[in-house]
Amino acid sequence: MSASGARALDPSAPRMTIGEVMAILSPDFPEVSISKIRFLEEQGLVEPGRTAAGYRKFSSDDVDRLRYVLAAQRDHYLPLRVIRENLEAMDRGLQPPEQPGAAPRVPTVVPVAGVPGVERFEGRAADLRLTRSELLRESGVAAEMLDALEGFGVLSPAPGGPWYDGEALEVLRAAAALAAHGIEARHLRMFRTAADREVALAEQVVAPMQRQRSAEASARAEQVAREISAACLRLHTALVAGALGRVTG
Repeated sequence: MSASGARALDPSAPRMTIGEVMAILSPDFPEVSISKIRFLEEQGLVEPGRTAAGYRKFSSDDVDRLRYVLAAQRDHYLPLRVIRENLEAMDRGLQPPEQPGAAPRVPTVVPVAGVPGVERFEGRAADLRLTRSELLRESGVAAEMLDALEGFGVLSPAPGGPWYDGEALEVLRAAAALAAHGIEARHLRMFRTAADREVALAEQVVAPMQRQRSAEASARAEQVAREISAACLRLHTALVAGALGRVTG
């Protein structure tokens, strides 16, 4: 994020003055000062919102960002250039590198509860933004396979930019595993079609909640969508496992 062009405030988000931020950070970083926070803002490392009168208002995310910057300077002596690069990677859902100069890391995957053999990224896969080269590096597949999957509509860059999200990475990894058994990209279009139909089903269920336009209804809609997604995964796993059992039994 750049220091220019202050963000519009989200009225529902908790916001703090620079003095309140100082009080939160001071126990862990006694050397922090208002001028230090302003300097980090000038360097584009944090971008607080502004009121109509121009006063800074910090969110909890801003405080976490400042905490990371101060710790990186104190504990690892990282220069601002490296810290800025790490923050940019974190803004794309990546984890900062363990060693300066190394590539940022993709978050780990965790098992989906109740669905054997299925894993998901920690956090939201949609929040991960990878370049094409990062996607190929993390998946370990050739560019030709990515081109083929895009050509058959199995995956595509995330809307609004030349980025790929966590779903694209998992699709590419799964496609590579299937390719090892001779299953080509053209055979995988049916999976995208089935997934789109499941999403449409979930959208149909949560649409009345989303129309209520309240925080509670939005949270409930998100929870219901997750429950439907997990149930669809369980159903798909059960149907495929049962069918394969009959074929190989």
